[in-house]
Amino acid sequence: MRSVFALLFLALGAWTSPLSADKSGKKSFIAKIRRSSGQPPPNPGDTDRVFDPTYAADELKAVLAKYSQAAQFLSGIGLNPDTHPEKGYQPFTRPFIGLLNSTANNATTYNATAAHNSSKLPVSAEQQPWVGWAASEKTSAGLVTVPGTAQLGLTDDAEGGLDILYYGPLGFGSQQQELTVDIDTGSADLWVPVDCQECAGNSFQREHSSSYRNLGQKFSVTYGTGHVSGTIAQDIVTVGGLSVAQQAFGAVRSQSADFYDQPSDGLLGLAFGSIARSKQPTFFENLMLSKQLAAGAFSVHLEREQTSGSEVCFGCFDTTKAIGPIIWNSVISRTYWSILLDGLSSDASHSVPANLTAAIDTGTTLIYLPDKVAKSFYALIPGSQPAMQYGAGFYTFPCSAPLAVGLSFNGQPYRMDMVDFNLGRTAEDSPDCVGGILSLGKGFPANLAIIGDEFLKSWYSIYDYPGSRVGFAPSINNR
Repeated sequence: MRSVFALLFLALGAWTSPLSADKSGKKSFIAKIRRSSGQPPPNPGDTDRVFDPTYAADELKAVLAKYSQAAQFLSGIGLNPDTHPEKGYQPFTRPFIGLLNSTANNATTYNATAAHNSSKLPVSAEQQPWVGWAASEKTSAGLVTVPGTAQLGLTDDAEGGLDILYYGPLGFGSQQQELTVDIDTGSADLWVPVDCQECAGNSFQREHSSSYRNLGQKFSVTYGTGHVSGTIAQDIVTVGGLSVAQQAFGAVRSQSADFYDQPSDGLLGLAFGSIARSKQPTFFENLMLSKQLAAGAFSVHLEREQTSGSEVCFGCFDTTKAIGPIIWNSVISRTYWSILLDGLSSDASHSVPANLTAAIDTGTTLIYLPDKVAKSFYALIPGSQPAMQYGAGFYTFPCSAPLAVGLSFNGQPYRMDMVDFNLGRTAEDSPDCVGGILSLGKGFPANLAIIGDEFLKSWYSIYDYPGSRVGFAPSINNR
């Protein structure tokens, strides 16, 4: 039984107003932080947890490898042709109220009869699901699950106080063999093991799919010290009631030992297909191209150290996962889901300006900044210093510091929960803790930031293709 959503009518108000243009920008930035609602509460984030550098050090290497071509991609070099899958869709907006019936218990439900009399998918801007739209299976009452949407429940792989990755099941092949994939808005390829005896976890069995086709082109991806390799294949890929008949994906036949401990079988890239190694449209882009979706957008909710509850909403927005309105940010480049990061703050009184292209990346756990910006940020925190004992890129700060760390996108501040920023003490009785914002070394673009799950656990994120924008709404985790 899919969950029944509640429709929220949300006014943007002060949330969407830009920062006032004073000479320094600092006073208005701080004032905006103080009056913003629905944000994570200030929290010193003190913890008894001891920091384990193993995963963070490995991820730092993986991020450097993952974004090794970012500079050329962001400059428009080496991109695949843009298929513009959003054609026929309007920017994501509020629902057409006439398609919604309010039940006795005030839950909002979708009316099948009204929908039958409306236009076919993709629906018009006024009819898009805020979703919000209900998913009731009481067909005898004329109510059905929302067409053109699918909710993919995610499992949170949490370890040592970190939410390492979020993964969920997709169906592959004519018999819908179930394989789990890591959800990654920072890359654009789908890959799973195929007839791979040396791979960990489950493997797709091609002999059990009458629709499987091997395209023959080589496929490989490197993640820090790890790698996967194989060929490009095509087959049916399904999520919920939505499917793509000939989805290209990496049919992995070999993977390094780094993946043996991974709980997921493969990976689903949800960035723009312009950077796909397969040179094919992504799974979500193909759903749009085949006009299956109620809206040309997907949204992501990430829980904090909870096995269940996280989800991706394809073609929809789940209002039960947010407690405030959406704030929109224009995409800078149709490569990554990249937006302007123009400031950081350590509390309500100290901030530093920035001018960075920030890639919003659900496949990355922490936050990564250019060296100069990270150094300026930690300079705001008295007692912070580089933590070279863990390698380049790490910083410590006093565990007892009364911090309220925030990021500013396009002049709008967003605060993070300090539980996510504080990675743990350097030792059991140490007064110093390790910060969740790391610096990237030489060779990495000086204008690029990677914003991972550490931030996204406080903000429900929406990725809108026709609007070319990323939206954030305060998460239910902030309650």
